[in-house]
Amino acid sequence: MVIDLTASAADITRAICDIPSVSGDEARLADEIEQTMRAHPHLEVSRHGDTIVARTAFGRPQRVVIAGHIDTVPIHDNLPTRNVDIDGVPHLWGRGAVDMKAGVAVQLKLAAELTAADADITWMWYDNEEVAESRNGLFRLAAQRPDLFAADFAILGEPTGGRVEGGCNGTMRAVIRTRGVRAHSARSWVGENAIHGAAPILSRLAEYRAREITVEGLGYREGLNAVGIRGGVAGNVIPDLCEVEVNYRFAPSRSVADAEAHVRAAFEGFEVEVTDAAAGARPGLDVPIAQRFLSAVGGEARAKYGWTDVARFSALGVPAVNYGPGDSHLAHHDEERVPLAQIGEVERGLRAWLTAS
Repeated sequence: MVIDLTASAADITRAICDIPSVSGDEARLADEIEQTMRAHPHLEVSRHGDTIVARTAFGRPQRVVIAGHIDTVPIHDNLPTRNVDIDGVPHLWGRGAVDMKAGVAVQLKLAAELTAADADITWMWYDNEEVAESRNGLFRLAAQRPDLFAADFAILGEPTGGRVEGGCNGTMRAVIRTRGVRAHSARSWVGENAIHGAAPILSRLAEYRAREITVEGLGYREGLNAVGIRGGVAGNVIPDLCEVEVNYRFAPSRSVADAEAHVRAAFEGFEVEVTDAAAGARPGLDVPIAQRFLSAVGGEARAKYGWTDVARFSALGVPAVNYGPGDSHLAHHDEERVPLAQIGEVERGLRAWLTAS
């Protein structure tokens, strides 16, 4: 095994980053995690595909779930990892350092070391987060073993710069279509140009002003944007179809049905097809255990703008937040890197909360 959990969380981050685990190819890292966890008798370990679950049974009145995904987006000349200084601050550079193996490393270390804690803990390390939902290890586990998600609170180790980010926005994709009549471009007046007909769609998007909404004390920013456009038949043909794909990011105070109604209203008069949607998650900070967590790690919570798997916990009635090292702006970036000190800060925060008594 290459994972030495007696090492620092920063060194563990480097070790697991140097085990490539692009989505669909997590088996080796999952093997390492499983073997490492099975060496600790205070943990009940089970494996579900390439998702590893480790649970304590301390007999505490409350249980928390702490989860992280072990896959990454494709490598692009950014492995093996290396140490770099950015403006005099030591960082670990390499694929997965931010999204989200630094957070996983902290979790692995704490799972091994916390042989007693104020709450029982279910640790989850799952595969295929970066790809289609049907492959997502947490999605599959929730369908097969919803009992493992029973908890009073959950934390997802997404990169948040060591700050608590409550809930998440929902997301919806839709295709807005215009239709026309094909004709030879030399006799364009015989046809009707569907691409020209899409001009009002783009105009509405350019004029759209997104809402800023406060939900349970946190400010969420919405957004409605074109993310793709398709049209055209050939260089001498007037096109009869144009499709503008839009992405709507909506505050967790809206349901998916509310979001769809908003999109349809925004493009009234056009053909609208919703192709994908996922509900957001409310902040999850209104329960006492969450307030104790926020107090232990310090600082004020802020909203999570992007969609994350906290929404899966929220849908099951479990309040959940995001908390992990790394700048989310560097997730998937070729210069992905995490400050070494931030890894230690997140470890100290979680340890303080889990061993507060």
